[in-house]
Amino acid sequence: MTTESPVLRWAKQIQALSQSGLAYCKDPYDQGRYEALRDLSVEMMSELSGEEELKIVKEAFSFEQGYATPKVGVRAVVVKEDRWLMVQETDDKCWCLPGGWSDVGDTPRSTVEKEVFEETGFKINVDRLLAVFDRKCHPQPSSLYDIYTLVFLCSIVSGEAQTSIETDAVDFFSPEHLPPLSLQRMTKSQVNIIQNQIKDETLPPYFD
Repeated sequence: MTTESPVLRWAKQIQALSQSGLAYCKDPYDQGRYEALRDLSVEMMSELSGEEELKIVKEAFSFEQGYATPKVGVRAVVVKEDRWLMVQETDDKCWCLPGGWSDVGDTPRSTVEKEVFEETGFKINVDRLLAVFDRKCHPQPSSLYDIYTLVFLCSIVSGEAQTSIETDAVDFFSPEHLPPLSLQRMTKSQVNIIQNQIKDETLPPYFD
């Protein structure tokens, strides 16, 4: 079940169709039609966010090429004495599980290991997949893109806490008493799902 508005969902679907069409079409008339569809999707999205966002949205979509697919990110639940490793983000000063976007050429495991080390200073072992969240199915702020987030249970191998250019603080918290969450990145309902997955190892990974 999606939590985003129907208009935003339609606009993203039109944008995806136009992007995929531009990637494969050969006929110049078809190319013009797909470009018109892309412009229409931009206008729809800017109408939702305000006219001043029109240029930003258009520039964002102009760099998107090839067949349109959801973006993929990762998050790590690093547990130490029943507490979770959390980072305070520099942009909104709120907290979330360490993680980030997946890079081309990296596996999900290597992405998690790299993101945790860069953001927290800890080297980890990736133990198992807990969940695959579809952003639009959770009460997070609207996004221009569809985003899948893979959440992994991890354990510390070595290292000590240190911040990065993306994080202002690193600390451990009980999942029952978490600091203010960065809702762009995770929600309390997702925390509850993750807790259930950790408590019952017989459960298969959660997915939307």
